[in-house]
This record gives sequence, C-alpha cells and structure tokens, in this order.
Amino acid sequence: MTNVKSRRQLLVDAAVETSRLGLNHGMSGNLSLREDDGFLITPSACPHERLTAQDIVAVSWDGAWTSAHRPSSEWRFHRDIYRHHSDAGAVIHTHSPWCTTLACLEREIPAFHYMVAMAGGDSIRCADYALFGSEQLSVNILSALRDRKACLIGHHGMVCFERDLHSALALAVEVEHLARLYAQALPIGEPSRLSGQQMTAVLQAFAGYRRQG
Repeated sequence: MTNVKSRRQLLVDAAVETSRLGLNHGMSGNLSLREDDGFLITPSACPHERLTAQDIVAVSWDGAWTSAHRPSSEWRFHRDIYRHHSDAGAVIHTHSPWCTTLACLEREIPAFHYMVAMAGGDSIRCADYALFGSEQLSVNILSALRDRKACLIGHHGMVCFERDLHSALALAVEVEHLARLYAQALPIGEPSRLSGQQMTAVLQAFAGYRRQG
C-alpha cells in the first residue's frame, strides 16, 4: 500500500505533468486523489512547478482541512464527483486550450470520432457556466458527468475522473486531442456523427478491452 507521503508526491508529479503537456499553465487547473476519509488536492494559488508534497492539502468529506495552504477553490466539485461516482479515484481539472475554446463557445464534443467513447458515452457534454468554486458549478458539472467520465465546463475548461491518476491524465490528454480535432474540423464543416448503434458497439468493445487489460 502506497503511503500518504508518496501519494502526495504522485499528485505533485501529475500536476507538473499537466503543465508540461500544455493542459494547464501558471496556477490554472487542479488535481485530487481519493482517500478513505476525504481526498488530497492541490493547493490554491500555487504554480505547479513550485509544488512540493507538503503543499498538498487533505480535505475531509465535510469540506474541512488543516494545512498551511488553502485547498484549490474548486475543492467542492472534486468532493462531489467522488461522492457521486464510486469509481472515481482521481480527478483532474484543466484549462487546456482546445477544451477551453469549445467550452467558451458552449459546445459539446459530439460523436464525430469513436474515441469520444473514452469519456463513457456518445458525447462529451459541456456543463453550464457558474462562478468558479460555487455550489452551482458543482451541480452543473455533476449533471454533465451523468454516465460520463469527462465534460467541458462552460467558459472555463474541462474536468475528468478515472480510477487512478495515470488513467485520469491519459483521459485528460485524449479529451484535449478530441477537442482540437473537432475545433479544427469546424471551419471546413460540421463533421458527420457516428450513430447511436455505432457508438454503443464502440462502448461495448472498450469494456471488453478493459477487462482483458
């Protein structure tokens, strides 16, 4: 069993990686890991490249914390995702450029490419805008994440979850790639969509692939 200190370092390393990959910049975005009594989350207003394991904040399920740092202002939707998705072991929120471009247009990512199914369905929805850190934002995100593992956040960015940090980071990268492809296609024309039947077949194939892995 990995101890708490090393889990904190895993979170730091993943946060730095989101910046290296261009998914976040400066102090944007935040990451968390589920714990038995709550979750670990990156702190508020701290550039990822300056993070240390000691900066990571432990937050209980009631939203309380004891740390020299405040948790990310978005701690509420991290907590609520864990509460509503028992399979969520890690949550990543980014301000990645292509996801944020579509989010500012209030556009979802439709089934123009079969890899959209990685997010759990036949689209990647866009949650309605609400003030950052607010309860309403959390409500909007949970609605967009119904039967999904990722969504865009209107005029804001993207959030996704997976069973662990490695998988969540891979999903964040894939959603950003899909957002870029979709946005690049739009000036040429609206891409055709895969049918519900076709996407159901993809989802079933993905489920079988994961079982084999």
